Amino acid sequence: MSTTKLDIGSLLPGLQNRDEFFEAIARDQEIGRHILQLAALFTAFTFFYGLIMGCYSGALQAFTAAVKVPVLFFLSLLVCFPAFFVLQFILGSKMRFGQMTAILLSGFVLTGAIMVSFTPIVIFFVLTGGNYHFLQLLHVAIFILAGIFGMKVVLDALRYSCEKKKIYPQTGVTVFRFWVVILAFVGIQLAWNLRPFVAEKDEPYALFRKYEGNFYAAVIYSMNQLMSPGAKPESPQPPSAAPHLFPDTTRQGQ
Repeated sequence: MSTTKLDIGSLLPGLQNRDEFFEAIARDQEIGRHILQLAALFTAFTFFYGLIMGCYSGALQAFTAAVKVPVLFFLSLLVCFPAFFVLQFILGSKMRFGQMTAILLSGFVLTGAIMVSFTPIVIFFVLTGGNYHFLQLLHVAIFILAGIFGMKVVLDALRYSCEKKKIYPQTGVTVFRFWVVILAFVGIQLAWNLRPFVAEKDEPYALFRKYEGNFYAAVIYSMNQLMSPGAKPESPQPPSAAPHLFPDTTRQGQ
């Protein structure tokens, strides 16, 4: 009996061999091997992106970010996946745990691949003295764009399973859209707790930093810094409360 094998091309279903990839998952053939391949490829992509992401702040920060980026994605999936799988089962899904895992990882792999494709742009701005706050916003934009394309692959796989294989309920396709929003919020919160991924060049290294604020205030703060460099908030606040995107840029001794 012939089997459908997954090569590097089929592991990037958003680029080519999409139907072949979906068919291999639907047949549930060697699903464990497929999951390991997808997880390894995604880890490699996000580890590399983390290296480039953190290199602005030095080698140690680069290695730390390289570890944190894949951890961020895997933790987000670990937190959100159980509720999603149980809900799909209640709705009548015939898809097995391994199949669902492989489909979600396929979206993560494409997300990681797109992130890596943007690394030359990131390196360009790092080497040409790109503004720290600009780099923060650039990384946020890359994460969002890559995530959109990655989750679209998952949505296409679920539609394929629903319309051609009849192993997934149509209602589940709609529910997935809401789940993606929850996944995004969980990821944002985890990113906030795992910060810094990037730090200003004159900041001492720290694995984690604690300060008040939130992700959304940090984005607004970085945008304000781009439009009005050096601008300070209207009302004074302690250095530990100053909003920043990933790192804490608190100055020692202030």
